Formats: sequence, structure tokens, C-alpha cells
Amino acid sequence: MEYNPSITIGEKEISINTPTYFIADIAANHNGNLETAKELIWTAKEAGANAVKFQHFIAEKIVSDYGFRHLGKQLGHQAKWQKSVYETYREAEFHREWNRELALTARKANIDFMSAPYDYDAIEELDQYVPAYKIGSGDITWLAFINYIACLNKPVLLATGASEMWEVEAAVQAICQCNPNIVLMQCNTNYTGKQENFKYINLNVLKTYAIRYPHMVLGLSDHTPGHSTVLGAIALGARVIEKHFTLDNTQNGPDHMFSMNPDTWKEMVERARELEKALGTGIKKVEENEKETVILQRRAVRVKENLSEGTKITENLIEELRPAPEDAVFPYMKHDIIGKILKVRKEKGDYIRLNELG
Repeated sequence: MEYNPSITIGEKEISINTPTYFIADIAANHNGNLETAKELIWTAKEAGANAVKFQHFIAEKIVSDYGFRHLGKQLGHQAKWQKSVYETYREAEFHREWNRELALTARKANIDFMSAPYDYDAIEELDQYVPAYKIGSGDITWLAFINYIACLNKPVLLATGASEMWEVEAAVQAICQCNPNIVLMQCNTNYTGKQENFKYINLNVLKTYAIRYPHMVLGLSDHTPGHSTVLGAIALGARVIEKHFTLDNTQNGPDHMFSMNPDTWKEMVERARELEKALGTGIKKVEENEKETVILQRRAVRVKENLSEGTKITENLIEELRPAPEDAVFPYMKHDIIGKILKVRKEKGDYIRLNELG
């Protein structure tokens, strides 16, 4: 199986060695209003997002009204919806005549325009506008659909919420059969925004993915409150982060409650950029800002009293004290100088240099 360790979306290269790519998932938070959708694009850009992502679904092509009405009761986060699942999806539909205008708005805002298609018609309508495709967790077993998208040869972001490892492997295979540009995203598909959801995020799956698919670009599609999960994912190697984005968490709608708003999104990105700097290269060394500390905090072999030229160095005449100039004898070298003869006079507290011994 072949896949690339680095992919490009728009003008951004994404790999383990590049800054994290942030996707603001607008989803249904446009509230069916074109101007709101445009405002979300500009606001996401200002908050530090690299891309805005919508969801291209039509209710009748994603859910069965009959099927949900005959489940007996609504489950999960849908249990709190005031309307039926079908009606809620119908009201949240993305108006596909917006495609061109929103893509142009994103271009003006200098932010990538993306979407997750949920039917074949959506793919055909989107393809001229998007630089990459997102596949939602719910479609991870629709392998024919996944493969069709992958064969368009644009980067594919695969969310893997609510799935087993064998299902992930099958979906990855469906993509890599014809497309090496994949982002594999850990995800937990619980949309309640509850604090207890943190124990189900299972960020260590990113380690599992890294072992199973060495050097594959990894990501996180997240629905938890705050940004601790995001920071943890970045520390574990994720370089694509997707979070829901809204202008106002108090608005009515299925996604507003657990979305990030402009203020929390901006803070998340700022903390992430700090973390990226802190992660470093992995090479252990004396860092540039520690070079003075090496002198100030390390110990040098120093004399306990005034010593005259010709004095033989014995253990009782020396001790280890800070600071330690670069040419000092360091504590691990102490036994190498025992028995040596001083060639110069030394004052109490001075350090010993190797070239001062004979």
C-alpha cells in the first residue's frame, strides 16, 4: 500500500514537520442563510483557520424518515432534537446553489473551501471548487463511495469515529488503491459536548495508526469542549485538526452547542502554535537559550584555599562549586587531576584549568 508522508491542500503542505492545518467545520451552523455562511468564512479566517468546511447533504439522500420514525425512540444527541431527524436534516441542508459564491468568498478571504459530500451528485457539483474531500465517520463502511471520491485524485481526509480497526483498514485500502494522498483522522462521534466524553476520545489511537501506517499524515476530528484534546493530538503527531465552528453557541441548531466560537477558536490556535514550538526536533542538545545557563548552573572544580605554584592537588584542597566557565575542570574530571602539580598560583574560590596543571 502506497501513501504520501506529505500532502498539499491549497497552498499548504501538511506533514509531521509542518504547522497544524486547522479546519473550521461550519456544518449546519449557517442556519440556512447565505450571508451567515459568508460571515462564518471571514470570521473563521480571522480566528486562525486554514480551511472552512461545509457538509453537502440532502435529507432524503442521507436519512430514511421511515427508518428513524420506526426506531422506537431517538438515540444519542438526537434525542434532544425538538423535531424529527428527517425534519432537522431538511432544515440544515446546504443550499447547493451557494457553491460558487461561497468558494469565491473563501478565495477572497484567503482560506480553503472544503466540504464533505454525502451523495454522488454532491461530489459532481463540488469537484470544481474544493482542493480536498472530507469523508465523515458515518460513511466509513460505504467503500464504493469512498473509492469513487479517492479516484478523483484530490487529498482525502478520512474520519474514523465509531469504527473498529478492521473497518478503518478497509476504508484506507479503498482510498489508497488509487490515491496516495490521505489524512487518517481519529474521531469520537458523540455530539453531546459532555465533559465525560474526554474518557472516550482515545487519543492513543493516533499511536496505533502511526505504527500501522508509518509516516501517514494523521489528524483529529473533535467534538469535545475546549482544546485540551486538540493539544494532546498535536503532541501525538496529528497535523490536521477539525472542529465545529459557530458565530454564537447560544443559537438554535444541532451543532451550535458543541462548536468553537471565534474567541475559543483563536485561543485554541494560539495555544497550538505555542505547542508546536515547544515540541522541537527531538534531538537532545544544549539549546541556544540555555548556553549561559550551562555556565551559571554547572559546577567547576575550585580550590578551597590560596595555593602557591608547585602545590600538589589533593582531594582536601578542592571542591565543586558554581559557576563553570567553558575551560573549567568539571566534577567528572576531578579524579584525573588528583596528584597533578599547579603551575600557577591560585586564590581561594578560583577554578582550575587543565593547562594550569603539570
